[in-house]
Amino acid sequence: MFCIFASEQVNPLRQVTQCKTGQNVSQLPHLFFLQVRNPVHQGLFEEAQHCGIHKLALTDINNTSGYIEMLRICDQNRKEYDLEIVLGIEFRTEGRLLYIGLAENNDGFEELNRYLSYHNTSGEPLPGKAPAFEHAFIIYPFIYEKSTPDSLRENEFIGIRPGEVNRLVTSGLTGYMHKLIALAPVTFRNRTGFNIHRLLRAIDKNTLLSKLDPRDQATGNEIMLPEKEFAELYRRFPELLKNSRRLLAQCSIRFELGTDKNKAAFTGSKRNDRELLMSLAMEGFDRRYDRYDHHARSRLFKELDVISSRNFESYFLIAHDIIRFAEHKNFAHVGRGSGANSVAAYCLRITDVDPIELDLYFERFLNPVRTSPPDFDIDFSWKDRDEVTKYIFDKHTPQHTALLGTHSTFKDRSLVRELGKVFGLPKPEIDTIVARPGQNRNRDHITRLIFRYAERMYSIPSHLSIHAGGVLITEKPIYAYTATDLPPKGFPVAHFEMHNAEDIGIYKLDILSQRGLGHIKDATALIKTNRGVKVDINDFETFKKDPKIRNLIRRGKTMGCFYVESPAMRMLLGKLRCDNYRTLVAASSIIRPGVARSGMMREYIHRHLNPERYTSIHPKMDELMTETYGVMVYQEDVIKVAHHFAGLTLSEADILRRGMSGKYRSRKEFQQVRDQFFLNCKKRGYTQEVTDRVWFEIESFSGYSFAKGHSASYAVESYQSLFLKAHYPLEFMVGVINNFGGFYQTEFYFHEARMDGAEIEAPCINHSDHTTTIAGDTIYIGFIHLKSLETRIGKRIPKERGQNGDFKSLDNFIRRIPVSLEQISILIRIGAFRFTGKSKRELLWEAHLYFGKGKNMKYSVDLFNLELPDYRLPPLDHLPYEDAFDEFELLQFPLCDPFALLATGERGDTVAGELIKKTGGKVSIAGYLVTIKNTYTKDGKLMHFATFYDRNGDVFDTTHFPPVAKRNPFRGRGFYMLRGKVVEDFGYPMIEVDRMDKMPMVHKEEVNVRLKPGVV
Repeated sequence: MFCIFASEQVNPLRQVTQCKTGQNVSQLPHLFFLQVRNPVHQGLFEEAQHCGIHKLALTDINNTSGYIEMLRICDQNRKEYDLEIVLGIEFRTEGRLLYIGLAENNDGFEELNRYLSYHNTSGEPLPGKAPAFEHAFIIYPFIYEKSTPDSLRENEFIGIRPGEVNRLVTSGLTGYMHKLIALAPVTFRNRTGFNIHRLLRAIDKNTLLSKLDPRDQATGNEIMLPEKEFAELYRRFPELLKNSRRLLAQCSIRFELGTDKNKAAFTGSKRNDRELLMSLAMEGFDRRYDRYDHHARSRLFKELDVISSRNFESYFLIAHDIIRFAEHKNFAHVGRGSGANSVAAYCLRITDVDPIELDLYFERFLNPVRTSPPDFDIDFSWKDRDEVTKYIFDKHTPQHTALLGTHSTFKDRSLVRELGKVFGLPKPEIDTIVARPGQNRNRDHITRLIFRYAERMYSIPSHLSIHAGGVLITEKPIYAYTATDLPPKGFPVAHFEMHNAEDIGIYKLDILSQRGLGHIKDATALIKTNRGVKVDINDFETFKKDPKIRNLIRRGKTMGCFYVESPAMRMLLGKLRCDNYRTLVAASSIIRPGVARSGMMREYIHRHLNPERYTSIHPKMDELMTETYGVMVYQEDVIKVAHHFAGLTLSEADILRRGMSGKYRSRKEFQQVRDQFFLNCKKRGYTQEVTDRVWFEIESFSGYSFAKGHSASYAVESYQSLFLKAHYPLEFMVGVINNFGGFYQTEFYFHEARMDGAEIEAPCINHSDHTTTIAGDTIYIGFIHLKSLETRIGKRIPKERGQNGDFKSLDNFIRRIPVSLEQISILIRIGAFRFTGKSKRELLWEAHLYFGKGKNMKYSVDLFNLELPDYRLPPLDHLPYEDAFDEFELLQFPLCDPFALLATGERGDTVAGELIKKTGGKVSIAGYLVTIKNTYTKDGKLMHFATFYDRNGDVFDTTHFPPVAKRNPFRGRGFYMLRGKVVEDFGYPMIEVDRMDKMPMVHKEEVNVRLKPGVV
């Protein structure tokens, strides 16, 4: 029997509602000749088995997302039931079916992929007539008035659906039976599936369910039928079934899952690859190690043997080539991932983490039974990443290169919101349901429907997006495996996601971007300009011994520093009393949610502070993880424990590790290894309590832990940031500000710079650039931070100043910079013309007088800098607090001490620096809100962790348990009077808040000025 499957859930790229990413929400595809749109691949397999279907044609709409997972399931269940998959694509424009392409073989699949990719990337619309394919069949829909079999090529047919059989009699096509085939769409499994289909179509069309056009949805009878029932639908024209079977018999597809399909040879020859890798590795070894270090040399040769046996030379050489390009361009970069466990990668400069120094587990990197290459994650500055990506595409050609896709899925709140819309609920009502789902799910029959279908639709793909950094480089053209799309970034994107790519044997290289490297790069440039000092940011061995850095880490004074600046990380460093590299490496991993939530983070802190006073789970655990006191901290600890503690093979242990990453957990391979784990532990004589506890720790990783090499790589970058903050805090903070990345809002990085001795100046037309600058200890805020100032003006001002000198006056500025009254008013109100000595009100009067004369505003330099007559204005009062309110409006924060804006003199009875001395006591403290972390208790109640700074500018942290969170909710930015008990956890103080009140600020209209004159 001939089935064609295309699924709205499988295929996330549809011709449907535009999403925020610019891609499309799922539309529904078809099972062509049983054209199926079923969400779950396993469910599709089971339905085919139930109906006795042995050959299924899978055709996604304008997409090729779903076939790899279906092939895997069929292969996995081959002994249980033999189901063969044929591949194709359903081509549609604006929801209208044009034709269905069905691949005769792998060459035909590549043809179809190339055709779709061309139209996706060029923007040229799909034509109504398919081109001439050499290895693919085309099936056109039956259009009663327009079907013309005479114009069809030899490989083209017309599909007749069950509901169209009767019309066939009067269509005049009965004389062309050889060109007609049976085409029965299968869109869903049952009535519930039909309802989900209609909801998705309504979401797609952004319309009410009751107003969904029948033409935009499938009919309710598009379900899979047993072959006998299906044949009954075509009893009048059995030839259609014969033609379908004949067509299907000519189609077959062959993909061997799991075999390496990456670029086979970097140099064009595997032998040359092997020789080049050996040469580069030995050259790097002499640079990284003492040439007489026999242990390191032995480890390198062992790795090279494994790399060669697995044919991974090309993967290493590609990564090395990318690093070479980055170094040539002076791009800051960090190599991490499991590749950081490799001496070979260390010698090739792919990573700067010495795996021998940290005793990184070799089998996490590579082992003789591992089929996939190690994972190289290479981070670049967000400013440089696109140029690196372009280099990769230029080097390996777009024919063989694509970005990895990912499938964004419908999630809790967004799904409830979308369903609320299609059911016609008003926005305020939807907001209430989303905010308090527990109280509203059974409110009435509509909300019951919303939550019932939200549960069924959870994790259905919404649209195709781009993986954070995955790049695929294949030996065969990429079109042999997927069609591609061209999103706004301009690089082709594959339709499948990471797990599918690995299943078929294509392994990604992660080219990632992050702001932290931008902080470091910009800060070092500023230090050279402002201090005349050239910093060697790679002098890591010196950094590890630096007492200033140790002091910063121990005190948690890490704001702005990569990966260690969040409140949770600052607290962890304080609790650990961390002052060294190895402890920071561990902290980078135990902060991850899996380890933290299982209680193992707390246990690690206890054991770290009390290494002689803890109860071991089992002596074997302590033996395996001596450095971490018997606590599993890193991903490779799962391999260690599974292999040495439970006796699993290395390949089984790696399956267990991978299974903790989510999707693999549901696979049979993972379940089999899990069962083997418990069986082996029982055979080894462990008690059930010990086995259960060890398994609980393994489960706690759940995709959230780091490989040790990954943590070590992060720690290296953290140390680089910490060095800059310790020795050049002002330039470093400007670097953070100019990269617009970090845990906190920009305001608090300016505050941190002020605390380190900087004088913060408002934007000035004679000192400021588009971004923030520093001169000595003075930081001039960049024009980019003025929310309403046009970018072109912010960039034009420093350019004009550089070409023709400083601005002399307001009039001189207006003559030289094309600007509107609105834009000049912004600059005046922020104080950008304060060098003139005139008040803001005087300058605003001048601006209005100037623009009121209707002057020609075209750009022209006044050769003699002639000034307009100096108009005499009456004295105009200027109240200092007005500056603060202007700054609030234009910058979103004031440049004065914000506590001066409080309407009350109340500040509480303590400050942050005194909290540890008041442990156990009740305190009150006025705090300026920095950040909030919302979380939920086990029973689903909302609570908060928050960070404030006090009247001295010092940071402190608070906990708001559910009763307080409900009784005293946060009410936006600003000041709060906090009352509660001081508690300490491993020596780190916090306030358990029992009452919180928003504090009033002065109003702009108040006459009682609370700011000192002259404050800017």
